[in-house]
Amino acid sequence: MPTPLDERIAEVRTLRVRSRYPRTVGKNSRLGSHGDGPNSQVRVLITESGASGWGISWTKPEETPEIAGRRVGDLIDPGLGVIAPEAFPYDFPLHDLAAVLLGRPVYRMLGGEPGGFLCYDGAIYMDDLDPEEAPRGLPQVLANCRQDHDLGYRAFKLKIGRGNKWMEREAGLRRDIEVTRAVREAYPDAPILVDGNDGFPCDDLLRYLDAVADCRLFWVEEPFRENRDDLRRLRDFLGERSTETLMADGESGVDVEFILELAAEGLVDVLLMDVAGLGLTRWRQLMPRVRETGARISPHTWGEPLKTYYAAQFGAGVGRTLCLEGIPATIEGVDTSAYRFEEGILRLPEKAQGFGLVLTA
Repeated sequence: MPTPLDERIAEVRTLRVRSRYPRTVGKNSRLGSHGDGPNSQVRVLITESGASGWGISWTKPEETPEIAGRRVGDLIDPGLGVIAPEAFPYDFPLHDLAAVLLGRPVYRMLGGEPGGFLCYDGAIYMDDLDPEEAPRGLPQVLANCRQDHDLGYRAFKLKIGRGNKWMEREAGLRRDIEVTRAVREAYPDAPILVDGNDGFPCDDLLRYLDAVADCRLFWVEEPFRENRDDLRRLRDFLGERSTETLMADGESGVDVEFILELAAEGLVDVLLMDVAGLGLTRWRQLMPRVRETGARISPHTWGEPLKTYYAAQFGAGVGRTLCLEGIPATIEGVDTSAYRFEEGILRLPEKAQGFGLVLTA
């Protein structure tokens, strides 16, 4: 008997989708300005009946395999993800298309239910250090928090590690402490996350954490390159001085097998592998092992705002998702109104099909 996934791909289009942040985003501990928003490459898959699915697809045009004429069900299994190795560059478009053909949201195709997630503000960078000729200082960080609070965010991730590259070591540590304490004072009830982007020696990290132990940090993210000795020291410290604080890791240059080992050993609480860098299919394959470790997940999304919606659908579909990384931005030519973002919670659409994102241009 024919199924919806018997439809064949008739056309593949490559487009660009422009996102704009409300301000230029500055430095982290290792990298300079992050600009005012990305220009994302996406691919649109159109079937013979005119159904379509689309999503991020980073592969260069000359390196992307041709799938026109192929049966959708030969490329993706709704219960597993992409099953044809040559179709992995179409991971997100195929998930969107399959769910559209089945008449349901992606999270239902993955076996989940609608709901909402805490969506923290991932755009609080080191804008106190810019411009170089006249740094704006701490007031700029607080101004950024106010701007994003007005957009609905109620949790903030602060970039720390100024002494790694941009300031003298001790002065950078003092500024990290000052910023953290100022944001806590301004937002006494807000979850505060901190992200070192692998910019700390362990000793300096513990000095920082000791100075902000009363700030009730939600998590510490990527403070240094993953290694058991430093993670054990960090775990011991948190157990004594900041028992509420979680350890999050796995975003940058990650050895997935090693991260899973660390999670199984109780040294990492939240796994952060990038939702698009790893891909939905690979994430789906990993989830049974993630559950065995007892860890939670919060796939990294920074850079491309589309990825937050992907992470939300994935999180609702597979569970164990603690929160989402939000990116204040407008996405030109994309209707995101099926989602609701209120008081820091991103709520998924109950009826929209696929990822619930509609190309309008």
